[in-house]
Amino acid sequence: MSEHRLQSVELDAATLPSATAEIEHERRVAIFDLVEKNSFRPLEDAEDQGPYDLKLSLQDNRLVFDIVAAKGFARTYALSLTPLKTVLKDYVLICDSYYEALRGSSATQIEAVDMGRRGLHNEGAEALKARLDGKVELDHETARRLFTLVCALYRRG
Repeated sequence: MSEHRLQSVELDAATLPSATAEIEHERRVAIFDLVEKNSFRPLEDAEDQGPYDLKLSLQDNRLVFDIVAAKGFARTYALSLTPLKTVLKDYVLICDSYYEALRGSSATQIEAVDMGRRGLHNEGAEALKARLDGKVELDHETARRLFTLVCALYRRG
């Protein structure tokens, strides 16, 4: 198995918005999915000391990545959430519409909302990947899983 991966993800609960049981569940599922399969390589780790442990927190409108490897590598990156806010808000809204559509819309309506949801998810993943450019190398699927987790962090209860 590649050492260019996350072996654990922890959330700093003290810095996160309050959450309902449903949002807490979304966060746990997003972490599980991310850790289960990912490609994550801090570019400053010239010695490739992974796998990595990631602690995420929200501080002063920034998404903070604390990355540590057992072999000694440690870095902290703080990314402004401002460039991601529009896609985060739009994605949360379309997810709410999707769940509402599942409760009583036609298959055609559900499919249309789902296509929009997937498109925004890809857009958010690419925006997050761009924010991490020069810091962390991720593949598209890892960026999607990480964006899912960021959305779960962003949602308020």
